[in-house]
Amino acid sequence: MGVLNVTSDSFSDGGLYLDFEAAVRRGREMVAEGVDVVDVGGESTRPGAGVIAAEEEIRRVVPVIEALAAEVRVSVDTTKESVAHAALCAGASLLNDVSSSLAAVAAEHGAGFVAMHRKGTPGDMQLDPRYDDVVKEVHEFLCQRVVEAQALGVAELYIDPGIGFGKTVRHNLQLLAALPELVATGIPVLVGTSRKGFIGHLGAGGSCDGRVGEVAPLHPDDRLEGSLASAVWAMACGVALVRVHDVAATVQAARLFRDTAA
Repeated sequence: MGVLNVTSDSFSDGGLYLDFEAAVRRGREMVAEGVDVVDVGGESTRPGAGVIAAEEEIRRVVPVIEALAAEVRVSVDTTKESVAHAALCAGASLLNDVSSSLAAVAAEHGAGFVAMHRKGTPGDMQLDPRYDDVVKEVHEFLCQRVVEAQALGVAELYIDPGIGFGKTVRHNLQLLAALPELVATGIPVLVGTSRKGFIGHLGAGGSCDGRVGEVAPLHPDDRLEGSLASAVWAMACGVALVRVHDVAATVQAARLFRDTAA
């Protein structure tokens, strides 16, 4: 799954693809690089991100989805019901919902649905996230969302542990270590670690138990190695999709993993 942020403030590539032509060009580049799904988002979900109006989000994503849907499978990354409806009508066939609240919309359109775990909102999720047992709590939350979505009639489901969404560095590592447990549920798992803050923190020498920001993190553009390492680990655990910015490099790594594991 390739990330296509049609936004001004996303943590890694905000503003690069806000223009329609730039966004479509990047989408087509990802197709040439071997992407399976292009994930189009019009509102940043990074820590501290603000909320934009649904009308503006629709204005950003719908033309891009319409342009790409005939060439590749498109998902829409949104938490707003009106945006989800508009995007699915425009040709998206997968709803990537970090709030896990829009399963009924996916069911109405016969679309796939990604249920993700998030603690808090972008405005507060990284202030002081705490869990008694992060693996257990995330696992139980996602299994409940699956039951609810299936009851609504969603046939194609994915679960995402929400790396970086209300988690410390240690929480993220614990969830990555426990990916085999999520895979064992039989529900396809999606993992998104690409260029995230904990990779920048660890890559700069920060401790596993420290906070992101404890050291000056690597710039998002310098997090490729950690992103690839975590993506290949997820593949080795049996996940169905990895959500990435660096499609060409990840596809090359995936092919090597596939051929080695064959």
